[in-house]
Amino acid sequence: MHIHILGICGTFMGGLAQIAKALGHEVTGADANVYPPMSTQLEAAGIGLIQGYAADQLRLAPDLIVVGNAMKRGIEVVEAMLDQGLAYTSGPQWLAEHLLQQRWVLAVAGTHGKTTTASMLAWILEDAGLKPGFLIGGVPENTGQSARLGESPFFVIEADEYDTAFFDKRSKFVHYRPRTLVLNNLEFDHADIFDDLAAIQRQFHHLVRTVPRSGLIISPLQDDNLHEVLEQGCWTPLEYFDSRIEAQWSCRLESADGSRFQVLCAGKHQGEVDWALNGQHNVANALAAIAAARHAGVPPRLAVEALGRFRNVKRRMDLRGEVDGVRVYDDFAHHPTAIRTTLEGLRAAQPERRLIAILEPRSNTMRLGTLAAQLPKALELADQLLVYVPDSLNWDARQVFAPISNRTELCREVADIVQWVSAEARPGDQILVMSNGGFEGIHQRLLDALAARRG
Repeated sequence: MHIHILGICGTFMGGLAQIAKALGHEVTGADANVYPPMSTQLEAAGIGLIQGYAADQLRLAPDLIVVGNAMKRGIEVVEAMLDQGLAYTSGPQWLAEHLLQQRWVLAVAGTHGKTTTASMLAWILEDAGLKPGFLIGGVPENTGQSARLGESPFFVIEADEYDTAFFDKRSKFVHYRPRTLVLNNLEFDHADIFDDLAAIQRQFHHLVRTVPRSGLIISPLQDDNLHEVLEQGCWTPLEYFDSRIEAQWSCRLESADGSRFQVLCAGKHQGEVDWALNGQHNVANALAAIAAARHAGVPPRLAVEALGRFRNVKRRMDLRGEVDGVRVYDDFAHHPTAIRTTLEGLRAAQPERRLIAILEPRSNTMRLGTLAAQLPKALELADQLLVYVPDSLNWDARQVFAPISNRTELCREVADIVQWVSAEARPGDQILVMSNGGFEGIHQRLLDALAARRG
């Protein structure tokens, strides 16, 4: 079958394309922005790419068009596809019908930590010799790829609550039908498509409804929003985890920054994780991953050992470089809770170093300003804050950051941020860049500027 994918360069669609190719299909695709690293990965897999959404690409005469959720009515190729009556479907639906129905799906849902927890889970299964498939919204450093078909029944997927396509407004994850489901946490997010928290909870409950009674749902003990979801009805056994209080899956911290901790199941010691990650949020992610892996047959002792060899996901507390004692980190955090937990982790790991946070409020929710009032509190652990404030921002940044104005710089241009760092950073500083986008290549620009001042 010849499959043509619209919006192919997103992480999910790009991963789906590689899986479709591995299944033996002819695959082509188009995107408004075709650029590395995804374009390089796809071309290396033998997938032809088209820049843009002109209607003439339909001359390829595909058997099926898979439509990404970035596609909207009014886009030329979408209108031509509908006019010609061509066969089309969404990415999640195609994945469900052509792959997931035959697999033991282990899904990781939640507002925060989906990518990291799914990566941990896939790595634990891989390290145990189970050769799982996976589709993750990031690039785990252990595998160097975001998607793989796998050689066993097990398939790990990051279960995103964002909507499926312009013709299917349900969350993507309702298509996946997991046997093992991790509910990591739940907060209000995606203000561009959800009116309120209850609207997101409704989608999460749709997901809960799809898990068989012979499956397993793993959920945090202290998350009222998820408790409300489960109280709407749950037909599947539940296991609870918590990194701060006693739960079925809990821990005993051996180091304050979470880089070393004991894993407990029903109060019994299972082993000690000693790894390169830190932060209480990652300890919680690890507990959920260990519990899910046990459901797939991996003894917790082996899971603990595997996490000791786990390397993080790119763009999650990713040390991009160090120049003259100044470290530049890249992190995907773009929600107040994720921003706060990321700062807590870095502060706990290196309490003696000055912490400079650089924030791009780029996500739809951040640009709309729905959670803007929470930002000063979320960023309070930073010694210095630089906020990128483009003209397109829909809220008054000066007013929002007034409570911490004495240590906040509002910058209209990325170049202004680079110039500030070049002039003010000193040996020992940690610079944490937080954005869910490319941020105009700021990470390398910062490192170049620091190197240039050295002469």
